[in-house]
Amino acid sequence: MVRPGGGSRSAAESASRSGPGPGSPSTSGRVEWLLVVGLLAVPIAVVPGGGDVPTLVSLWGFVTLGVDGGGVGGYPVWTYFLDQPRPFATLPPSIRAWPLAVGFHLLAAGSATSGVALGREDRRVTGGLLVLAAAATLWVAAGLGVRFGVGATAGWLSVLPVGAVATLVVGLDAYGRDLRRVAVR
Repeated sequence: MVRPGGGSRSAAESASRSGPGPGSPSTSGRVEWLLVVGLLAVPIAVVPGGGDVPTLVSLWGFVTLGVDGGGVGGYPVWTYFLDQPRPFATLPPSIRAWPLAVGFHLLAAGSATSGVALGREDRRVTGGLLVLAAAATLWVAAGLGVRFGVGATAGWLSVLPVGAVATLVVGLDAYGRDLRRVAVR
């Protein structure tokens, strides 16, 4: 392309300045925003407990259903890290990935929120953060599976990685076109 001053612009530079591709919105809509923010409430994993009492492992901590004959018990993740006698670096890798999962989810929610509230968002960033959040939550769920299961492989089947699946589905469904544009370049 020819610039007004006589210089030329590359095709990639011109495509990056022209905004999103045809048929792709430039920012997240309200439905996409609700889906991304809703992921903050989806459990990372569901751990079946003894006597059919599951434990929900969320981004924010552990929630045990059916405590004391029908109640709900909770243990916040920050309490877990603050009460931990071991240094952070000595914790299992899957537990160390937990703050990353929280961070990626919060950054994705912030990115989608800026798209809805301010009209400024790079959908590729939001989608990429959701893919990273899915990977981090899958890592946490896999570690929980190994700890709660019997052996290294049976544990995978004992923990349901709900958060990773939900995050990946939202990321690919809502932002897949934008993520494909990154891969094509």
